[in-house]
Amino acid sequence: MGSIVTNHCKRSSVTAQCLLLGICLTHILAIASSRASSNSQNEPVADSRYDTAPSEPWYKNVEAGWGGQIKVQGFASWVEDESIFQPVDTETYYDGNVQGRLKSKLFFGKRGSFETHYEVVLAGGDTRSHKKTLEGIPPDLLDASLLMSRPLEDDRRLMDLTKPIDENDDYVLYHRLDRLSLTWLPEWGVVRIGRQAVTWGNGLLFNPMDLFNPFSPADIERDYKTGDDIVSAQFCVDKIGDFQFLYVPRRNPSSGDVAWDQNSLAGKLHLASGTTEFDVVAAKHYRDAVVGLGSTGYLGDAAWRLDATWTFLDEDSDSRDYLSLVANMDYSWAWWEKNCYGFLEFFYNGLGDDQYTEALSDPDILERLDRGELFTLGRAYVSGHIRVELHPLFNVYLTVINNLTRFSGILQPRTTWDIAQDLQMTFGGTIFYGGRDTEYGGFKMPGTDLMNKIPDSAFFWLTCFF
Repeated sequence: MGSIVTNHCKRSSVTAQCLLLGICLTHILAIASSRASSNSQNEPVADSRYDTAPSEPWYKNVEAGWGGQIKVQGFASWVEDESIFQPVDTETYYDGNVQGRLKSKLFFGKRGSFETHYEVVLAGGDTRSHKKTLEGIPPDLLDASLLMSRPLEDDRRLMDLTKPIDENDDYVLYHRLDRLSLTWLPEWGVVRIGRQAVTWGNGLLFNPMDLFNPFSPADIERDYKTGDDIVSAQFCVDKIGDFQFLYVPRRNPSSGDVAWDQNSLAGKLHLASGTTEFDVVAAKHYRDAVVGLGSTGYLGDAAWRLDATWTFLDEDSDSRDYLSLVANMDYSWAWWEKNCYGFLEFFYNGLGDDQYTEALSDPDILERLDRGELFTLGRAYVSGHIRVELHPLFNVYLTVINNLTRFSGILQPRTTWDIAQDLQMTFGGTIFYGGRDTEYGGFKMPGTDLMNKIPDSAFFWLTCFF
């Protein structure tokens, strides 16, 4: 036990130094680049007749780009009496957070770039304080509950770049690096090493081909996908298409050591024939093997997409190999002189179990819920989404996710208002419907009389971009 703690402390110290080094390096090079750029404006322009003049050193061609955002969010949730919060309190919960993201990118001419995204987050409220009270009553209640969002941490990632600054039962203040990647641009393709975001697949809400830290289908906030530590390479395959390779090293969260059965190794071949495109995927993902086939195309003015993956589970698993499939179609049109957009999507989860209480006792389902790559318990879902542009600066959205087997689902109405060029307001809510013993209407937690019932909620966001 002592060696694990020692290794974790050493890892935390090293990665903390990497975090500070990355920020300092970016700042220093960006400032130097900015000064060089401003000084060059006062220098005389070189005469184009002197074509034989020696080229400048690469470091004089470094350019920097800056940006970011500050987001303030407020939430109100209406917790029901039968939920797992019954032992502490079932009233209206108020929560909030403030997020700041600072982005920088250094461009080394045509050679490549270095990108960093620094985040600082202050989050807290009633949900956090009541969860702290619930810990240990009973021991496994919080771990098994679907309504408990997992904290953002780097226990599985190669680099631990998330550090708490201050925390207690009411709030947590932490900072992290969400991007820290170096990109090399050789003539034959692209190589990127470090913390980055990669998305595979063509799903709009559900995306079974996106094995690497996908969005939850109920996520409304999709500004930035959480980064992972990845080595990726992409290059053209002459007269065929292009090929992308990924390696995702991960640590065993129990020991803190990089382990082969925690890693992912994957390749994707992208092909095109006319207006139809194809993706062929093969991966070793944790202890499983995954193969996939995807395609996109057009039917009239509508676009369609289809992805299917087959997962060969580890021989020690009690479950069978399973199919996951997503198919969708989207379309844009004008209605009463208003621009509209909508899509329909079908998702099949071959690992799902429509006996939801038993599903929360399935180790294969629980493992994927914990890893953040599975978000539902059932087998078949139909989802829909519509957006209406009432004004170029004011849009209305409605997303519906519906479990087909046992009728229940999620309604997510929301609006966005671009108040100014760099200021946006979003407000809306999440409403869960369905009868008793359905996935979204509520069902009993294993071994208890309490219900896994996700509370309805309303939210308000204010985002300032810079």
